[in-house]
Amino acid sequence: MRILVYPWHSYNYADITAEFERRDMSVDYIPYHLDNYDSDDDFLELGKKLLAEKDYDFVFSVNYFPVISDLCQENGVRYVAWTCDNPLIAMFHRSVFNDCNIIFTFDMTNLSRFKSLGVKHIYYLPLCSDVRRIDGTLSCARDLYLYRNDISFVGSLYEKSTYDRIFPRLPEYLRGYLEAVIRAQKLIIGGNIIEDMLDEDLMLMLRDHFRLEKSGDSFSSLALIFSTTVLGFKVANEMRTDAMLTLGRDFQTALYTNSRVVELPGVDYRGEADYFLQMPKVFNSSAINLNITIPNIISGIPLRAMDIMASGGFLLTDPRAELSVFFRAGEDYDTFESMEELKEKCAFYLAHEDERRAIAQSAHEKMAAAHDYRIRVSQMLSLIERLPDTDDPLAFMK
Repeated sequence: MRILVYPWHSYNYADITAEFERRDMSVDYIPYHLDNYDSDDDFLELGKKLLAEKDYDFVFSVNYFPVISDLCQENGVRYVAWTCDNPLIAMFHRSVFNDCNIIFTFDMTNLSRFKSLGVKHIYYLPLCSDVRRIDGTLSCARDLYLYRNDISFVGSLYEKSTYDRIFPRLPEYLRGYLEAVIRAQKLIIGGNIIEDMLDEDLMLMLRDHFRLEKSGDSFSSLALIFSTTVLGFKVANEMRTDAMLTLGRDFQTALYTNSRVVELPGVDYRGEADYFLQMPKVFNSSAINLNITIPNIISGIPLRAMDIMASGGFLLTDPRAELSVFFRAGEDYDTFESMEELKEKCAFYLAHEDERRAIAQSAHEKMAAAHDYRIRVSQMLSLIERLPDTDDPLAFMK
């Protein structure tokens, strides 16, 4: 099998392509950086040349790019995209209906949304981890003691906020309403109500203060874009900051991030953790690993949660519906639904090491058995071959 891959800077890109290559697939790469995901004449010219030189089974990318879909549609080649962001604004584009597309999404709500729009070959495929790579990293590590913490969080604080930039120039009513939306969303940990609270009248007011930039082929709405790229990131910023402040007062709490950190008393700032070299060590060596999901991921399992469990770490997370499809709360992970419950469960699990270790071990075993790239890529390739006409999100397991 011969695959042409568009390289993109997602954390899981290297693990996916490594699995392709382990299978003795012939993998070539497109030497190009896309600045415009919708259209790029130079990219189309290069892509057409590459597709003419060899007979590719499909073109692959992590996340969906309209210009790649149009390239494949024009040249009669299948385009396979596996999303790692949700919702992916680039999918709200005319090209999503191209016959060449085979799209995999890790969030069932996103699957339902595009199925209802009439997109044909879109399937649910949860994210996973390279358990073998992680086990190998940990087995030869001699510095795990450097990463021992009671509580750790690895991830962005999303402190560079569009919301904070535009907030001062918004009219008083709009400021008050959006602040209320943020407060309401923070009370509903594990769900997402933001887009539903942005009605048409509010969007008409917002148009004078927020510039919506999209191509003529895009059918994304102002409510969708503002709820995700502005409010979603702001809510995540406040939730993650609140968690750090809450825990830093009473527990040894480490934060690994490339964000600019200010005013987090009691929190041990460790800088950024390299995804491949350091992150597995953090997850494996910390007593409790937090996952605080950006609300844009409505039901899917975030990559961070998968990586924590793959590293043999104990996962304490906000709820996401799909976790309970493949894992069991209290057996493979645990959840919190408020800052008060987060604090209580941290205190409990720090005092009950045996329970914590048993949960982490169970999760690691399930990750190795069902959520490693060798398994997930096989499931992907099976779906590509079969292209079942189904609404069953668990078709990838059959």
